[in-house]
Amino acid sequence: MRPKSLEDLVGQQHIIGPNKPLRRALDSGGMYSSIFWGPPGVGKTTLAQIISHTLKKTFYQLSAINAGVKDIRDTIEKAKKTKFMGSGGSAILFIDEIHRFNKSQQDALLGAVEQGIITLIGATTENPSFEVNAALLSRCEVFVLKPLKLQDLKDLTTQACTRDILLSQKEITITEWESLVRISGGDGRKLLNALEIIVNFTGVSSITITNALVNEAVQQKQALFDKGGEQHYDLASALIKSIRGSDPNAAIYYLARLIEGGEDPKFIARRLIIAASEDIGLANPNALLLATTGFDAVRNVGYPECRIILSQITIYLATSAKSNASYAAIGHAQSLVKETGDLSVPLSLRNAPTKLMKDLNYGEAYKYSHDFPNNFADQEFLPSEITHTQLYDPGNNSAENTIRERLKALWKDKYGY
Repeated sequence: MRPKSLEDLVGQQHIIGPNKPLRRALDSGGMYSSIFWGPPGVGKTTLAQIISHTLKKTFYQLSAINAGVKDIRDTIEKAKKTKFMGSGGSAILFIDEIHRFNKSQQDALLGAVEQGIITLIGATTENPSFEVNAALLSRCEVFVLKPLKLQDLKDLTTQACTRDILLSQKEITITEWESLVRISGGDGRKLLNALEIIVNFTGVSSITITNALVNEAVQQKQALFDKGGEQHYDLASALIKSIRGSDPNAAIYYLARLIEGGEDPKFIARRLIIAASEDIGLANPNALLLATTGFDAVRNVGYPECRIILSQITIYLATSAKSNASYAAIGHAQSLVKETGDLSVPLSLRNAPTKLMKDLNYGEAYKYSHDFPNNFADQEFLPSEITHTQLYDPGNNSAENTIRERLKALWKDKYGY
């Protein structure tokens, strides 16, 4: 069922549709080294093979689970011996789960990518900003692949029922989609596996697929947790919302669900870092310090002991005072920037490294705060068009109430504190 062309690929129209970046690259006959980031079963491997077929380049595939530096070097040597065809060398090297490569393994790819011996395509389910080293990431374009939508899943099912050798011999009618779609979790591979299970379960040539049939045939075979599927996101969401709601008991329960399901502990630790800033912030600045330190500890220790570290962080965050004031402030600020555009920075705040800039009064009248009582000088910092605009509104907690009082004492009525 693996498609051979972009026209047959289901989903990902935001990158392969008309005039979209990946489509334009292929239409021009070229391709640059890339990272495909997205959940399982959305077409990362398929898209890499389609690119190879379209550009008529040799396709090499390695899995980061079992490949080492020697495998990488051997593949690069093979690529050197193939006939050169256009930019990016004559071969595409596809590395599945590239986030599992360590730094030395990733570094082994740099030379071949820089010299144009290969076009590298890496596939990852993890954020490449964290899992791919900066040197390699800077040489790649990152494409985000999205979970398949309802219509995508329906189209994929129709394709399977008409094109697959075995399924096409059956008379398959789908009257209810909810359970089938829910079990797939936007994963095309899981959808096709479920379809195969249902057909084998019934053992008849004429099949009507309903929610009840799906639940009976498939659901009993599903694990309690699948880190590539819908529950992966549901459980992570429940963990964060329990922390936000100050319920340590629920938070620990969902943490245990994630751990027992084999979730990557670094994934959990990253979510806890975000929660420490988004939901606690300045109400308890130590929360972010503990979460970031905890991430390093989790990375260094690993399972099974790192579950203790994750538990400590989770309970601390859940029982801490809460504030989303920092989160709200940057949201307000970004909205203001989009509305007002590139407003001029006040002359007093501008840097003046040259004589011309000094002659233009850059930096003139700036007051160095430390030269004034209480290290504060009353002066304007915002562009004149948005002066007096309050973007940070301290939360109602002891720590930020203190901050509010200080800002009010310094700025009087200017910002409405």
